[in-house]
Formats: sequence, C-alpha cells, structure tokens
Amino acid sequence: MTKPSPKTNAAAAAGLTLPAGEQARLARYGRARWPYEACGLLLGRGGRVERLVLCRNIAERRRDRYLLHPRDFLRWDRLGHRLGLEILGVWHTHPEGGAVPSETDRAQAWRGWSYLIAAVDRDTVTELRSWRLSADQFSEEALCLNP
Repeated sequence: MTKPSPKTNAAAAAGLTLPAGEQARLARYGRARWPYEACGLLLGRGGRVERLVLCRNIAERRRDRYLLHPRDFLRWDRLGHRLGLEILGVWHTHPEGGAVPSETDRAQAWRGWSYLIAAVDRDTVTELRSWRLSADQFSEEALCLNP
C-alpha cells in the first residue's frame, strides 16, 4: 500500500462533516467491537463523509492499536472510486480512553487525511474528535455533526 499524495482543498481545510447516520454507524461498530479498537475508512466528497466503512483490525494489540487490513483498504478504495467518492481519512475507536491521538496514531498517519477518533465505552461514544497531521503534529480540525 502506498501513501497517497496530499490533497488540499477548501472543503478539507474547513473540517469534516459527519451526518447523523454515519455517526450512528460508528457507534454501532465501536460498541460491537469493544473492548477492542474498531477501525475503518471515511469515504466522501469535499470534506463530507458519505459513507463510514468498517475494516478489519489486524493489529496484534487490538485493545490499544489498530491496523487496517490491506485487502479491506483496497476493496473500499476501489468501490469508493466507482461511486465517485474519495478516501477522506481513517476513523478508529479508543475503548475507555479519550479521543486524542496517541504517538502510535501520529506515527502511522498520512498528511492530508482526517483522523476521526471516537472514545467509546461498553454502551456509547463518549467523545468524538477529528484531527489532521501537519508538520508531523496533529491539529484538531472542525467537526460538523449533522443531524
């Protein structure tokens, strides 16, 4: 898997928009996989998530790490292109932790993508924040939660 070239556009700079249906999908995935980290891709256009998709987490330490399965990544990338969607970024959960990126998250991040992190416990999403890597540091980006 190769790293994508960074894309910049006004919509991406303005932040990430996550519709209510995709918020609910993320919450279901996070609860279903708790106490392990769930992960996947954000597919959409112009900073708006049209589809939040689940990928298999193949990390050895799934309680506090995630690693997207390469076949899942390729499958969703191809399907997204056929639907006219691009990969906007990656989402993952932090079971029983805050929605702040770890050093491991930073080391694995690609510039130009959004990193949506959901803090989850057994029952619910307790915090939801989005981040972007810039100059090897994460900066929080605006997250618009559409009803």
